[in-house]
Amino acid sequence: MKIFGVGVDIVENRRFKSLFKKKNFINRICSHKEKISLRNKKNKISFLAKRFSAKEAFVKSLGSGFRHNLCFTDISILNDKKGKPYFSFNRKLKEILKKKYNLNSFKAHLSLSDEKKHSISYVVLQKIK
Repeated sequence: MKIFGVGVDIVENRRFKSLFKKKNFINRICSHKEKISLRNKKNKISFLAKRFSAKEAFVKSLGSGFRHNLCFTDISILNDKKGKPYFSFNRKLKEILKKKYNLNSFKAHLSLSDEKKHSISYVVLQKIK
């Protein structure tokens, strides 16, 4: 296993209370699949804070941030049947990772955690082969 990069991000949850009311914010941050999941969540603020944090942590693991035409909506954070979060990337992002970062085959490991005031995300980006 070769680690390509590591990223971590922490956010203050209360910051997302006012942002949640702005429709443009949700459209700018959430993928289509995440918007569908958001409808069914009781704690929408925590959901948004963790997604935002996870996407920031991912681009930090690349070492570049949101460059090369990367957008928040290119990245989805979904949950498996047991609730474990995982990344889902659109075709555009996969092509950018191939061309700009030489990541033809990779695995992005994700850990999310939150408390009343903060949400934190940790990403380990593994290059395969």
